[in-house]
Amino acid sequence: MKKSLTFLLLLLSTVVFAQESNNGKKLWAKSILNEKAPELVVEKWISKQPDTRGKFVLIDFWATWCGPCRAYIPTLNDVQAKYADKIVIIGVSDESAEKVEAFNNPKINYFEAIDTKGTVKNSIQVKGIPHAILIDPNGIVRWEGFPLLDGAQLTEEIVKALLEKYKI
Repeated sequence: MKKSLTFLLLLLSTVVFAQESNNGKKLWAKSILNEKAPELVVEKWISKQPDTRGKFVLIDFWATWCGPCRAYIPTLNDVQAKYADKIVIIGVSDESAEKVEAFNNPKINYFEAIDTKGTVKNSIQVKGIPHAILIDPNGIVRWEGFPLLDGAQLTEEIVKALLEKYKI
């Protein structure tokens, strides 16, 4: 009984602190949590441009050469598949279109764009990738950070909790 209560409390604290604050979490970017998200500016869409009206938007800054970025792609694929009616995931790379278009290991099943100038990435001073921001349908950033950071991962469960909490 004590073990199940401890597990339940841990699970609840994970959901409750899905991200109201960064709780001292290490960031490799300027914090924009609970602020209006910057306008998404891309140089070129690799996929078709998504319709984001009324949906959450998860922007993942990544690169083809980045091991942690590649490791996170399957999670993003799963979230996009399960919650496609509520969320749009967009991978943004500052690499060339040719590099991103040739990349297929693992295959990306969400929207992709390039911005070789790093317009949005630079506006929030991203210094390490992958870096993700989850924006609610009202344009407010509800999660930010390195999605694989020990103790502060952006898991499917966290995404689901944020989708429920901030739905319109």
